[in-house]
Formats: sequence, C-alpha cells, structure tokens
Amino acid sequence: MRIDPAGWPFIGAAVALGVIGALTLNPVVGLAFLTLAGIFLFFFRDPDRMVTQAPGAVLSPADGRVLIAGTPTVRDFPPENWRQISIFLSPIDVHVNRLPVGGTVAKVQYHPGRFLPAYRSDAGDLNEYTEVWIDHAGQPVVVRQVVGILARRVVCRTTEGAQVKAGDRFGVMKFGSRMDVFVPANAQITVKVGDRVVAAVTVIAALAQP
Repeated sequence: MRIDPAGWPFIGAAVALGVIGALTLNPVVGLAFLTLAGIFLFFFRDPDRMVTQAPGAVLSPADGRVLIAGTPTVRDFPPENWRQISIFLSPIDVHVNRLPVGGTVAKVQYHPGRFLPAYRSDAGDLNEYTEVWIDHAGQPVVVRQVVGILARRVVCRTTEGAQVKAGDRFGVMKFGSRMDVFVPANAQITVKVGDRVVAAVTVIAALAQP
C-alpha cells in the first residue's frame, strides 16, 4: 500500500531509534520504537479509491464521521449563501485528503490559529486551517483542512490555478482533526450528522445543475 510522503520522516526516525535502542540499550526499547514505526505506517497509509463519478456530485474529502450537515457554523460563510458539511477524523482514519470536486483552484489560503479540539463548533473559526477554493463550472466549492488538539500541521499540495479532478489527492493532516466543505446554498446535502463517509467515494452533496 502507498504511504503518504509526509509519513516517511516519522517512520524512518522510529525505525532508526528502534535499531539503535535494540543495539545499545535492550530489545524492549528497540521493539517499542519499531511498534511506533508500525503505528506511523498505519496512520499515513494511502489506499487507492474508486472515485465516484456523478454529475454535480461533491465527494467527501476525507474518511471520518459527519459532525455538521446544514447551516454553516463559521462566520466567513453566511447561511443565506452557503451550506456546510464537516467531517471529524479520528486517529485511526486515513488522513490523506482528496478534492471534493473538479475544476480550477481559484485560491489557496493559510490561516494561523489555535489548536482547539476539532469537534468543537468554533474550531472552524479559531483553529489553524488551510482553505482551498475550487471553481467548478462556475460554482464555488470550498474545502478546509482544520487542525485539532493532536493535529498540529496540515500539508496542502495544490496551488492556485491548478486544474484538478474530483478525488485527486491534495494533502494530508498529521494526527487527527477535521475537514470542512462549503457548497452553495442551493446545493442538496446528501449526508446527515453521524454518517460515516469515505474520501473520494461518498457523495456528501449535489450541486444544482444548470
């Protein structure tokens, strides 16, 4: 299975410490670090996905559980114009992120902030996040990588002006947190709070068709 490149420094360091510990201290120390390397391998796994293809479909950008599905809770997206779907990623979920729609990346913006628990409703405003705006056939769709109490860094690999496809990998979040997706108010949300979603597979909303 593919491992996200962001994981290799953690995996390599744990393996090196395991070998050094086993040779210079005792086998128990070495085994502990090698076990940690296995945990990192699991955390940074990046399985292939059969990307759902459907007109107007907005795909889940992450594996996890739906926290919010409806009225936006963040101040930058007024409810008269937007709908929000938020997904909480537990430490055992795949943390590679995928784009919810195809189109042109209109904007990529980093916002410094705090490290509150990602499940809090105000985390979308107060926590550190990276925000990607996608122009999908004239309709804007926004996806936020929001850090949490464990996730202290997000990696975003897409850039302004890039032509992207729904389900493309675009980043990873290190150790927990959440994803927010914002769609126009006339879009139909197709998930509910508590639903389990799979990145690039689950349709979380349907955009209005021209």
